[in-house]
Amino acid sequence: MADRKLVTIYTDGACSGNPGPGGWGAILEYNGIEKELSGGEADTTNNRMELTAVIEALKCLKFPCEVDLYSDSKYVIDALSKGWVWGWKKKGWIKSDKKPALNVDLWEQLLPLITTHTMNYHWVKGHAENPKNNRCDQLAVAQSQAYKR
Repeated sequence: MADRKLVTIYTDGACSGNPGPGGWGAILEYNGIEKELSGGEADTTNNRMELTAVIEALKCLKFPCEVDLYSDSKYVIDALSKGWVWGWKKKGWIKSDKKPALNVDLWEQLLPLITTHTMNYHWVKGHAENPKNNRCDQLAVAQSQAYKR
């Protein structure tokens, strides 16, 4: 895997009300170059925006990479790093507590993307000292505000 390019991705999601208008933001870094992405929806949840940020960032990668993914979403990072999402899928999208997994449509988009890459997951504290995570939060909040009525 040493020949894979290292890409660092920061993501965040925001929602004004949950559900409500939401936004997501992502920063991709490769070889000293940064690319910012963002988007939103009129009626969504925070977790859906967190997942969408990761999906949209990974869609930008044109070939298999080593990816360092930073997110303040325990939902996303734990489901991926602890392998929960694979168990949910194996059990027909049922969690260990026998309740249905949420956001299956987004998880089904995300799983093929992560299997393309070598993924390293990093949880970061939200609204803290990580400037890139804070920038993603700004992007996400700005998008969520654009959808407010």
